[in-house]
Amino acid sequence: MRISRLIPPLTAATVAVLMLGQAAHADLLINIDKSAQRMTVTVNGEQLYDWPVSTGANGYDTPSGTFKPFRMEIDHYSEEYDNAPMPYSMFFTQTGNAIHGTYEQRNLGRAVSGRLPHLLA
Repeated sequence: MRISRLIPPLTAATVAVLMLGQAAHADLLINIDKSAQRMTVTVNGEQLYDWPVSTGANGYDTPSGTFKPFRMEIDHYSEEYDNAPMPYSMFFTQTGNAIHGTYEQRNLGRAVSGRLPHLLA
């Protein structure tokens, strides 16, 4: 009787481990559409997310296109912009462009950022 109680949790744990192993090799793409102030996230060719973002205001160009993130930081502060908080940053260019959370939720969907796309943190 005890063994039959362990089968569902063990099965779930096995499936979770297999899924995590696949996620580590997923093809993750981020698309920033400045004209629509939207970001889409695609994993293995399937669009999973579509969010409003705030891209760079005039003079602070945010690149358009499709990118692969290469570095993530949970608690980053911008050295270029007076230690502005950039929670949950995902850097996608070697020049420092990143997607990150924001405490300025009212600005989502408008070009106001100092250069970096903001998401709701």
